[in-house]
Amino acid sequence: MKDKFYVITLIKKLIYDFDKYLTNFPHKDIEIKREIMNTSYHMLQFAYEANVTYDNGKRVDIIDKIIAYIKYLDYMVNICYDKKIINSKKYLRFGENLDYLLRYVMGWHKQSRA
Repeated sequence: MKDKFYVITLIKKLIYDFDKYLTNFPHKDIEIKREIMNTSYHMLQFAYEANVTYDNGKRVDIIDKIIAYIKYLDYMVNICYDKKIINSKKYLRFGENLDYLLRYVMGWHKQSRA
């Protein structure tokens, strides 16, 4: 039970970091920032949904979506770095946070399948 709540905390922290560190986006790339934020909010919504779902099969399906969102966010952060929208320090910070979140979600996934 503890992992589920911690995952939600990690997602909230990630959203806060995205909001804080993705402030100076070029106007031409503002859609990337919007996509990152929307994906983060959807991921949080799925985490809450998985947290209250009692059917393990359905929970595993929802957690699979969260994993896909994490990987998609990693790709979007990669694009930001490649376009030089974020520096290497922010890139590493986001990457570490996404990796840490992915490890916890994978643990939650494994626990739900048992």
